[in-house]
Amino acid sequence: MRLISLRLPDEIQSSLERESARVQRPKSELARDAIAEYLERRERQRFEADLARAARARSNTEALAVAAEALPLDNESLDLADGLAVAEPRRHYDASRRGSTRARKKR
Repeated sequence: MRLISLRLPDEIQSSLERESARVQRPKSELARDAIAEYLERRERQRFEADLARAARARSNTEALAVAAEALPLDNESLDLADGLAVAEPRRHYDASRRGSTRARKKR
């Protein structure tokens, strides 16, 4: 791992020190995580801009529809990659529904 040195404004340095103490993690680790997240976000923004630019250049509504359809899937993939839980949609249970055990017992 390479070593870098950077100057921080006093207010950012103070915030970093407070957060480091709060989460009990080294300042350098917090800074590495923040830089990595920033770079990933910028890369994603460039990708989305390129995708939108290509879709506009084609002036194709189908391309825009495909991109809009793929975006939630891409976001879910990113959440999974980041280790975040992705909640499955829950099916609504209707006990009064015909054919349910409770409804059959009442007959």
